[in-house]
Amino acid sequence: MDAQAAADWEKLRTWTMPFGKFAGRKLYDLPAEYLCWFEQKGWPAGDLGRLLQIVLEAKRQGADHAFAPLRK
Repeated sequence: MDAQAAADWEKLRTWTMPFGKFAGRKLYDLPAEYLCWFEQKGWPAGDLGRLLQIVLEAKRQGADHAFAPLRK
């Protein structure tokens, strides 16, 4: 795992959605439908948008189980 991926993993472990309907929920626990809405309307700027894209891609690839260690 490269340095950027390790940093992203750490952020995914700790970050929660800062606003909206799912405020306070861990990013990896956001519904795919909500993430698809951002994809259509526009991702938030910066790290938050990038992390949401990572989560959506993992969910699309059927790799949601990769977040299981973060849920413990």
